[in-house]
Amino acid sequence: MSISFIDGHSKIRFSGVTDVGRVRDHNEDNFLIADDFPLGAVSDGMGGHASGEIASQITVDTLRRYYTDTAEAGVDTWPFRMPSLQVERDRMTVSIKMANTIIHETGKKDPSKKGMGCTVDAIFFAQGRFFVGHVGDSRVYRIRGNQIQLLTEDHSLLNDYKRMKAMSGEEAENFPHKNVVVRALGLAPHVFVDILVEEYEVGDLYLLCSDGLCDMLDDATILATVTRFQSIDTASQTLVQLANEAGGVDNITALVVRVETA
Repeated sequence: MSISFIDGHSKIRFSGVTDVGRVRDHNEDNFLIADDFPLGAVSDGMGGHASGEIASQITVDTLRRYYTDTAEAGVDTWPFRMPSLQVERDRMTVSIKMANTIIHETGKKDPSKKGMGCTVDAIFFAQGRFFVGHVGDSRVYRIRGNQIQLLTEDHSLLNDYKRMKAMSGEEAENFPHKNVVVRALGLAPHVFVDILVEEYEVGDLYLLCSDGLCDMLDDATILATVTRFQSIDTASQTLVQLANEAGGVDNITALVVRVETA
């Protein structure tokens, strides 16, 4: 069931679904829809049986806790009087860096969890803007009008190769290391977080998804599915269903957000 939040004159509505898929025996994906503020996230775990699930759970729990704690403190109690937009950028950055630290330290202390990590895409709405934090190869799309736009850049070996040389669709599809990520939470003591801040518009749709969805569905299918239904619950469920029908070779998570008139 979807949940909505008020930001100014707009209503931000969230709906999310996660599924193990048709090949894996357990689900290492986790997603977050916060209870009290317009924050959502998708995290795709990696690092062996159960460990990936732990890393992605740490991530969504850390984001929820940090945003709750800083919301209760309020901007006025911060030690420096920074512009409010910079505060929100920093909240997103710090929350993800905190998750990275906890995952990394947990892996160091427990040999069974050594090397665990995860991707993260998080989105927060405030002051008429959205704030995206991104690490890894999960994705954030924006659908505005009848156009779909990928807002994030995959931190993957395949994407690095694409930047170095032109690759055909067939070459990219057959690339032997296409699922290797070059940046993720938990792999090192520090991580660089991509931050995107833009104004949103009423009618915008946003999709946060793990690669188990975007590897199975092309942009045209995602666009047609998300815009087909009035209910974003139905849209998110249908995206997962279609990814399973296309093979379901990985865990699948879809978090759909729509901006409405309050």
